[in-house]
Amino acid sequence: MDLIPEIRFGLINGWIYFVFYLVVFIIIMSTCSKEVRKRLYDRSLWDKKTKIITAIGKLFSFANIIMIFFGVIQYRTVEFIVGTILYSIGLIGLVIAIINYRNAPLDKPITRKLYKISRNPQIVMLYLIIAGMILVIGSWINLIFLFISVICAYFSILGEEKALTGQYGESYLNYKKQVPRYFLFF
Repeated sequence: MDLIPEIRFGLINGWIYFVFYLVVFIIIMSTCSKEVRKRLYDRSLWDKKTKIITAIGKLFSFANIIMIFFGVIQYRTVEFIVGTILYSIGLIGLVIAIINYRNAPLDKPITRKLYKISRNPQIVMLYLIIAGMILVIGSWINLIFLFISVICAYFSILGEEKALTGQYGESYLNYKKQVPRYFLFF
């Protein structure tokens, strides 16, 4: 792995992984109703601090995406294999999480399927996808950017949980007690 990925226009770049993710995401989101998409992206109950932290995290994520897009794939390395595995697990998990989200009642917190083992499976899977793409291009700076994005996402999730507690009350508080924020014990 290098500090900064090799950046150049080419056919064997991280854009292959990113575009495939984007196509899968667009297809799966097209199966969701307008109400589900609105619920997924609704930030109206977030406070200003949560919105600012989220914006900072998105800036680092955007920088990652640009470098991944133009980063040369470092195939024939262990990082490439591990990255492709993480990417694949994340992509499959994200599709499952969105389907679980799509099929949940709109007036209650989502508590079934993947949401029984994680309160935030979509974000966990998205970061697995990004980590996989970073390993495929072999870049330490991208891992640092990912780490900063994850920290910002953590604080965004705290703000989101506050909003969900206000929206769903006791049912969400009970859900929080039973299911970890990420997976297993986190």
